[in-house]
Formats: sequence, C-alpha cells, structure tokens
Amino acid sequence: MKDVSILTNNGVDVQKSLELFGDMETYDQMLEDFLKEVDGKLKEAKKYKEEADMANYAVMVHSLKSDCKYFGLFHLADIFFEHEKAGKSNNFYYVTDHFDELIEETHRMVNVLKRYMGIEVLETENVSQNRTSNKTIIVVDDSNIIRNFIQKIFANQYSVAIASDGEEAISLIANTPHEDIVCMFLDLNMPNVDGFQVLEYFKANNLFTAVPVSLITGIDDQYTLDRAFSYPIVDVLKKPFSEMSIRNFALKTISQKK
Repeated sequence: MKDVSILTNNGVDVQKSLELFGDMETYDQMLEDFLKEVDGKLKEAKKYKEEADMANYAVMVHSLKSDCKYFGLFHLADIFFEHEKAGKSNNFYYVTDHFDELIEETHRMVNVLKRYMGIEVLETENVSQNRTSNKTIIVVDDSNIIRNFIQKIFANQYSVAIASDGEEAISLIANTPHEDIVCMFLDLNMPNVDGFQVLEYFKANNLFTAVPVSLITGIDDQYTLDRAFSYPIVDVLKKPFSEMSIRNFALKTISQKK
C-alpha cells in the first residue's frame, strides 16, 4: 500500500484532489498518466521559452498549472500561474529570469510523486550548470565593453557569438547554421567592414528572414537612420542602453525569426 504521508508531508493537498478524483485508486491511475507526460510538457515549455514564443509558452504552462491543481500541487501551480501571466503579457525578462526556479521546483515535486508511486527516482541534472541554449545571438560591435555587456546578459540563455567588425560578422554568418541563429545585433560605425556593408551582404544573400537584424548604435542623425531602415531590419536601439532595454529589444528581434 502506498504511503500517502509522502505526499502530505511535502505539501500535497490530497484531500482537495480527491474532490475531483473521488478515491486514491483513481488518483493513482491519473497520477501515473501525468508522470508519463510531464517531462514532454516541460521540454515543450523550454523550447517555446528559447524561441521567445511567449504565446505558446503561456499555453503550455497553463496546461501544467491545471495538472498541478488536479493533483493537489498548489504551490507549484501558483509558480506556473506566474509564468502563464508573464507569457500572456510578453514578459520575456520574467520568464527567463525565473525559468530555472520553475524547473527545479517541478523536478523536486515530480520526484516526490515518483517516491509515492514507488517509481525509481533518477538524479536530475543541475539546471543551474546547464542553462546555455544551442541557439545563438550574434553581437557585432567594435566596442569590447558593449560586446561583453550583452554576452554577460544572455550567457545563461543563449550562445553569444561576438564579432568586432563586419568582416568577422560575415564570417560568422557564413559558418553558422542559420537555423541556430536567433538574431543579430549590429553596430553601424566600425572599422574595416562597417554595418552597412553587412546589411548589403544580407540583402544580396536574402538573409533577413532567416536571421533577424536589429541595430545597436550611437548614431542618431536622421539621414543615417533613414538609410538603415531602407533595409528590412527589425529596430534600432540607441546607446547607451540598460539590461532591461536590451532584453526587451532581444525579445522583439527574436520574435521576427521565420
């Protein structure tokens, strides 16, 4: 006979759950199905997060929130609800900042459920040490400060490839699978090969739909900006910028990837 105290001692409201399922036999049967599906749902949520697809992310965490409520996991359901709200409001910053906490708490409670069900509990990977996605942001700027600042901001979410001028940027684009690049941040005023030459390369090779490009620049004269917007770039972010502004800028840019 299963030991229900494993659940109750870990905050699972079994009695509330039985208002839905009626008896422990049914609860156990439904719980078995949930445990078969939860890892797949988490992987889907992670995929949508990495693609900055907040609409589908919100749908997936809503589903997980409902599952948690069914089985009396109300604390975990509240965490999923906060992520659902963030997804619906396009708050990519909140989602990425709190995603690892969500995964860790979900793994902890899944292991509690598995112990109750008598299923062998495997060690879960330490997500805090494995955060980096294989999706890549390319940062092209001749300022080492700007490159390092952006690299630090996104280091736990994306692979960040850096280039100090347009020539290095074109080489990166040519040698990185385009499906792995979520966006490129491009400065205009650089030595050797400047930003406009990179934009010309994109135009000549029809790359703007495959790799969304946004500009990060200190230039503010209207002629240069009008010239930049003659290309199908996503947007322009003026220097200096804050961590919040570059995160929101990334969300907007990444969302344009086809």
